[in-house]
Amino acid sequence: MNMHPDKGIQNIDSMISLPIEGMTCASCVGRVEGALSKVPGVGKVSVNLSTEKASIQAVGMVDRNALIQAVEKAGYDVPAITIELSVQGMTCASCVGRVEKALKALPGVVDATVNLATERATVRGTADVSALIFAVEKAGYDAKPINASNLDEEEASLKKETERVQLQKNLLLATVLALPVFLLEMGSHMIPAVHELIMNTIGMQNSWYFQFALTTLALAIPGRGFYLKGFPALFRLAPDMNSLVAVGTAAAFGYSVVATFASDLLPEGTVNVYYEAAAVIVVLILLGRFLEASAKGRTSEAIKRLAKMQVKVAHVMRDGGFLDIPINEVQLHDALEVRPGERVPADGEITNGKSFVDESMITGEPIPVEKSAGSTVVGGTVNQKGAFTMRATAVGGQTMLAQIIRMVEQAQGSKLPIQAVVDKVTMWFVPAVMVAALLAFAAWMIYGPSPALTFALINAVAVLIIACPCAMGLATPTSIMVGTGRGAELGVLFRKGEALQLLKDAKVVAVDKTGTLTEGRPVLTDFEVAEGFDRSNVLAKVAAVESRSEHPIARAIVAAATDEGLSLSSLIDFQSVTGMGVQATVEGSIVEIGADRFMRKLGLDVSTFAETAERLGREGKSPLYAAVDGKLAGIIAVADPVKTTTPVAIAALHQLGLKVAMVTGDNTRTAQAIAQQLGIDEVIAEVMPEGKVEAVRQLKATYGQIAFVGDGINDAPALAEADVGIAIGTGTEVAVESADVVLVSGNLQGVPNAIALSKATIGNIHQNLFWAFAYNTALIPVAAGALYPVWGILLSPIFAAGAMALSSVFVLGNALRLRGFQPQFSEVPSVG
Repeated sequence: MNMHPDKGIQNIDSMISLPIEGMTCASCVGRVEGALSKVPGVGKVSVNLSTEKASIQAVGMVDRNALIQAVEKAGYDVPAITIELSVQGMTCASCVGRVEKALKALPGVVDATVNLATERATVRGTADVSALIFAVEKAGYDAKPINASNLDEEEASLKKETERVQLQKNLLLATVLALPVFLLEMGSHMIPAVHELIMNTIGMQNSWYFQFALTTLALAIPGRGFYLKGFPALFRLAPDMNSLVAVGTAAAFGYSVVATFASDLLPEGTVNVYYEAAAVIVVLILLGRFLEASAKGRTSEAIKRLAKMQVKVAHVMRDGGFLDIPINEVQLHDALEVRPGERVPADGEITNGKSFVDESMITGEPIPVEKSAGSTVVGGTVNQKGAFTMRATAVGGQTMLAQIIRMVEQAQGSKLPIQAVVDKVTMWFVPAVMVAALLAFAAWMIYGPSPALTFALINAVAVLIIACPCAMGLATPTSIMVGTGRGAELGVLFRKGEALQLLKDAKVVAVDKTGTLTEGRPVLTDFEVAEGFDRSNVLAKVAAVESRSEHPIARAIVAAATDEGLSLSSLIDFQSVTGMGVQATVEGSIVEIGADRFMRKLGLDVSTFAETAERLGREGKSPLYAAVDGKLAGIIAVADPVKTTTPVAIAALHQLGLKVAMVTGDNTRTAQAIAQQLGIDEVIAEVMPEGKVEAVRQLKATYGQIAFVGDGINDAPALAEADVGIAIGTGTEVAVESADVVLVSGNLQGVPNAIALSKATIGNIHQNLFWAFAYNTALIPVAAGALYPVWGILLSPIFAAGAMALSSVFVLGNALRLRGFQPQFSEVPSVG
């Protein structure tokens, strides 16, 4: 495709694709095609209603923006799409700002965020990808589109490793070239014997010639990247870190060349060389970049580990037998074979065989789960000793593992609100540093002692070198990368990076009861029989009667009998007694089941179970009774049981100083009983689904910032209304669009884990930013020579380069500490 991308204009013989929204019928297609055909330069137009896309053949110069305006004028929309670009050549925070500015300036771009750590740009809008790439290149960087659905992590990892190896080679070469220069010059200054040795052998002038030759090689070969990028950026009036290094080392080198070959041009007393400063600065900055590259590789290890869980080859049924084919060729509903010790290739349902599957990557539980025909399995989990066949229900980018990887990548590439402040500062930081260096140079020239030129040069170079804003650009994204990656390992997926910052400020956690605090399905919790009755016999008869009903309580009783291996007999004369219960004849016995009022109508005294009924009432359970042949036989309670992990999760939330509220549609008595049992602070009961939003608003007004935890299906409005919406993952449905955070395992313990991780990550970012800003800002005056008038202290450009490199390495090292994050709750095991 040929373009003039800065104007969004497509050349002749190119095919343009536009997404279209709002079409409902064939007449819509005709109107869109007609509108597009009238745009100058447009040839053939084909609009597809089912795919909602327009394909436009250009026969002349076509303005993409004119196409969009034509569609909108016809009454339809061209929706904003999200494009990810890989951006190469960024070295510091100011680079990020310039790329973002270039992208946002394009017509059709709604928003653009650039991440230094991941080296990605995420652009939302209607602009063409070629125009985006051209804008990035015009800003002085390289870009190419990323196909998120086919992103090859191994290829990306290989590229990073190649870059790291090249940096290592450059560092070694620069060290070999700079070391003799450093020993000759600094040794001569610091050790009298070395000075005498040089003077008595090669002489000082020859020493300078030797230093010139080695430094020239060091700057021209391993250091050439600083100049190839730094000076063009400077000429574009968009200086970056490379510009600071290029100007600083060039100044020191240039001054030394004049001193070596044309010393008469310099004032008396200022003839000296600083080859060692230029050469060693290159070494130290390459060292910093090499350490950065190594550390950056470790920040994305969580993604790499997840990617390694993806199966490369699957055993698929083809032509009556199982063949090994690449995983990307597996299709929906394919029959797959999973052998002992293998990873499950895709999400699916077992059709034959049984085994135990290690699902710890999803649930965080180390105990393998028994699977048999009808059980669902998740791609990437590990089969144990058995073998089974399965039917694929999700493949490729639709599998749970693919969704998890995509969520983590999106979160790692997101920009937190705190980053907006950093961006504003760093956009002006490099120009401000260059101004500070010029002011330092001028001040030393005017007020400095003799030789003023030497002092001015050394201090100006020190200011340029020490203030490189690498650490500022890495402070936030590296912590986000490591924090969100660690979250994925703990079963906590941050769909939106902003949730990392907002979650730490939550004052109250509101929790939906059904499926969140509880299992989400009723089970038989209590069953006691009267004296003279056999428990199994009564349960079998009651279950036989309830098998005729579709009520959840009836299904729970039937499931309990089935689980106990009881056979259900046939029945006759089944009838429902309105408002009372049910009755039928089973194996010749009349069985009647219902509430206490039904038993009283039958003339039966339920006081035998009075103590049990009172206990059930305290627990929020409504008892049922069973009578066999006119005699009271037993008391039954069915309830939605509290998850075993819920009590410790609520205790952990209290340890974090948070209030816990329960929002439920249950009656107040049942809700209060569960709340008292779990230590919940506030209950909002008898809430209809549409009333949950108002409940969230009410809690927000009372307590402040709120996190709402729900199942992500019925609770979508409440999840969206809360400051942070946390969805409990259900099966393989982890991509809950209304939630900010998803707990993959459905374990409520993930909530305190997520909040603790949020606090740890934002704390880590604050530490990084303090170091990056305070460190650099404090040392600029020192580099400029502010301590010289009082203590006679000057900062050598070599130490400035070392300090600059140290600041970036410190920030990365500090971010990497999050890899070892463990929630510190005395009774709460980690999730994942």
